[in-house]
Amino acid sequence: MYPLPIGIPDRQRIAEFGIKNRLPTVGITPPYIEAGMLVAYGVSPPDQYRRLGAFIDKILRGAKPADIPVEQPTKFELVVNLKTAKALGLTIPPSLLARADQVIE
Repeated sequence: MYPLPIGIPDRQRIAEFGIKNRLPTVGITPPYIEAGMLVAYGVSPPDQYRRLGAFIDKILRGAKPADIPVEQPTKFELVVNLKTAKALGLTIPPSLLARADQVIE
């Protein structure tokens, strides 16, 4: 389970609203998909935590935080919820499913 970004305790209600009103919904981490959203695309939380460990290691070895360069994320995850797609009457193209890191059926 990934920690959730601030302000997203209502992801379940948002997903339910989207399905009820036949609106595709998009989140940024897998918990959004688990709540019932159609697609999640965002930075890979496990990869970010690994990078965080490297930063902490540098600081504990004496580096000043201000001297550590800022890094852009390099790994992103695409997760597709086929159950939600079916509820919305959508067909997800096979090319998108092939690119997905995870498909929820």
